[in-house]
Amino acid sequence: MWLEMKVKGLALDPLSNLPILILRDEEEKRSLPIWVGLAEANAIALELEKIPTPRPMTHDLIKSILESLHARVVKVVVNDLRENTFFAVIHLQLGATEITVDSRPSDAIALALRVAAPIFVEEEVVLRAQTVEVVREGETAPAKGDDQERVKEWLDSIKPGDFLERGKEPGGPAE
Repeated sequence: MWLEMKVKGLALDPLSNLPILILRDEEEKRSLPIWVGLAEANAIALELEKIPTPRPMTHDLIKSILESLHARVVKVVVNDLRENTFFAVIHLQLGATEITVDSRPSDAIALALRVAAPIFVEEEVVLRAQTVEVVREGETAPAKGDDQERVKEWLDSIKPGDFLERGKEPGGPAE
């Protein structure tokens, strides 16, 4: 069963200093933190904050290619969690054909935000993710009751702008 979720925002994990993408269901009962790379977090933050870039970023390019081919992103689904790694698929409609494409969740979500496609998470993934907490980069341990409550309060308090560094030029000179 799929649970529709929205991007609540981005933040830095206070324990590992890794970016975290926060998904939340529409009733705001469940949150799903997904640790992502800095570049992917930046791509998501730029779209959340509607910050224009001087040149198309990778996900903007993918959107343009899909539009040129008259393909549509129907939805993205975070469909698995294995060895502390999340997996996702992008569902595309091309004419009468539906195509699924394997993706990292961060890339699928960055694209979904750009094309206003719904984001779903397998319920089993949400349940399994609640039992894992990042202790430091690359290591995990079971979450404890007090820690879970502290993390939940922190997740509830974040907003997209918390992640962006003020004064930094989006896209950078290498673009």
